Amino acid sequence: MKILGVESSCDETGLAVYDTQAGLLAHAIHSQIAMHAEYGGVVPELASRDHIRRVIPLTRSVMQQAGLTLGDLDAIAYTQGPGLAGALLVGASFANALAAALSIPSIGIHHLEGHLLSPLLATPRPEFPFIALLVSGGHTQLMRVDGVGRYELLGETVDDAAGEAFDKTAQLLGLGYPGGPALSKLADSGQAYRFKLPRPMLNSGDLDFSFSGLKTAVLTLSRKEGVEARADIAAAFQVAVVEVLAAKCIAALKQAGLRRLVVAGGVGANRALRERLDAEAAQRRFEVFYPPLELCTDNGAMIAFAGALRLSAGQPAADGRFGVRPRWALAELTCPA
Repeated sequence: MKILGVESSCDETGLAVYDTQAGLLAHAIHSQIAMHAEYGGVVPELASRDHIRRVIPLTRSVMQQAGLTLGDLDAIAYTQGPGLAGALLVGASFANALAAALSIPSIGIHHLEGHLLSPLLATPRPEFPFIALLVSGGHTQLMRVDGVGRYELLGETVDDAAGEAFDKTAQLLGLGYPGGPALSKLADSGQAYRFKLPRPMLNSGDLDFSFSGLKTAVLTLSRKEGVEARADIAAAFQVAVVEVLAAKCIAALKQAGLRRLVVAGGVGANRALRERLDAEAAQRRFEVFYPPLELCTDNGAMIAFAGALRLSAGQPAADGRFGVRPRWALAELTCPA
């Protein structure tokens, strides 16, 4: 079964073709970062218009890369939510119109489920069950995953997500938008233990997170120390976030009695986080899995793959009607029929 995946939930247009026999055949992403950087953040109307411009050329590109024609497709998967309503509507409308024209099924996919399952595209791939850390610009959650659609929320952020904290802290340090990658790069040249920043909820006794207080501590410290200390502040911030994330992951594994950890989402590409978790895994003898670096951020491959898993498991396709769900809790998902 060959599936076209369409991702348009925010500021990246992602298309991909996944084959249940041969694996990922092709994928392409267009990022809107340069466009939104002028405004210091994502402008929803501009995002939607850019998705319209990009989705057809990217579809042609991935089909050519895969060596297929549209007639070779067996289904189309698209991001139904959560995300920006207008951006989601672009992908959903395109996917369902194309599916109707080709007389093939379409299936709406939860954006976070795509991230959650994306490490299964790597080699080696984790087996169920496992603990998953979903860590991105909009979400920081710990989940127990027993299978497709079988997710139990163990803990989540009570305020800023980790990726959001990275971006906001980068703005405080004058690094512009998007700040997360820039802050991580700056942190590489800093002394991580020159300054001691708080580790919010590190010893809270539960699996929830909080990063807004850490951001406030950075603001206070940066005003005191000035621009000359930016690299050291960035390094101290990154170490604090990584320490909290790692500690909560270890606690979740112990609580669930599992030995497999999966890390997904854009912050999963952070080198310091990967190094810390790899070290903890070696010391504590558990396994840790990540998606390929190029598939950590939003992409069509994870949507095509999640669609393939759900269709293969027997979930019915859409009946011709479609809608989008800008707000959609992952816990609302059910197992495929």
